[in-house]
Amino acid sequence: MNKIPFNKPYMTGKELWYISQAHHAGQLAGDGNYTKKCHQWLENHTHSHKALLTHSCTAALEMSAILADLEPGDEVIMPSYTFVSTANAFVLRGAIPVFVDIRPDTLNLDENLVETAITHRTRAIVPVHYAGVGCEMDTLQQIATKHQLLLIEDAAQGLMSSYKGKPLGSFGDLACFSFHETKNIIAGEGGALIINNPQFTESAEIIREKGTNRSQFFRGQVDKYTWIEKGSSYLPGELIAAFLYAQLEEAQQIITNRLKVWDYYHQLLEPVEKSGKLRRPIIPPDCQHNGHMYYILLEDLQTRTQLINYLKEQGINAVFHYVPLHSSPAGKHYGRVNGKMDHTNLLSDCLLRLPMFPELTTSQIEIIVGAVKSF
Repeated sequence: MNKIPFNKPYMTGKELWYISQAHHAGQLAGDGNYTKKCHQWLENHTHSHKALLTHSCTAALEMSAILADLEPGDEVIMPSYTFVSTANAFVLRGAIPVFVDIRPDTLNLDENLVETAITHRTRAIVPVHYAGVGCEMDTLQQIATKHQLLLIEDAAQGLMSSYKGKPLGSFGDLACFSFHETKNIIAGEGGALIINNPQFTESAEIIREKGTNRSQFFRGQVDKYTWIEKGSSYLPGELIAAFLYAQLEEAQQIITNRLKVWDYYHQLLEPVEKSGKLRRPIIPPDCQHNGHMYYILLEDLQTRTQLINYLKEQGINAVFHYVPLHSSPAGKHYGRVNGKMDHTNLLSDCLLRLPMFPELTTSQIEIIVGAVKSF
């Protein structure tokens, strides 16, 4: 039986060539020619003031938390249905994640519950664009402006998606992307910090360069560089940037191919949804997604567990997603919940992710959907 994996990293064919060129140029540490090319691409496509490659999206989130100048006891509002890095980055600075429930349609942070979670200690709102579908950014921007809060987009899954025609990653003061091998555009490991609020640019460069003004030195703005602020080493090496640039060049084609897979799943599963056996993803009209993930929502945890096992027997690797952070040991210890978490609790038990990668064939999709139907 031919096994169908959950994910298969997509290669454009230029990755090894660009890596060899970086090797030939003799600069293997960060911020070389390929890093600059990646920065330029990201700035052009997100219309941002500045893009900085990092070694992961986690690193970009950690940089955001340092830039937010948080003090112990400060609060940051976020969904509980997200990856641990969303909360961890702020916990490392002594801040308290305040978990708010998600919307039942998109599984994104419920913008209507955010204001009730704001206290005198709140410093930032961190929306997560789940499955590459944009949060209600107009409302979140208005709330952030009204209460003088930072808006930091966790756009780990959101590159090449948009909300009301504007790219995800362009709404917050700061935004964070991931290039992990499970994402649409990959570097193995990798990420980027997007800066839309120019006041953070100089500090971000310093934090990323171990707390030094090394970037200014290389631009000839200072005659030597030295330690001037807190920071760490958040740069990826140039080989990572070379690999990533090969992917960015083909980004539009990769997204187009993923959307074809997503659309075919959506078409084939419509009758199953109409029979009441599952629910397909809901994409609001204001959102253009990037085909990052195809999930189905089942009746309950038991049904999901049984279907995962059934698909595994058929050689199909389907997986669930996050354990909500508010129910995890660290989430209970470091964070707090505001309001009820009904949707988070229910939907996290019911969600099943189907195999998703650009080279998934129509016949493979038919086999997967056939197996779901036969179950």
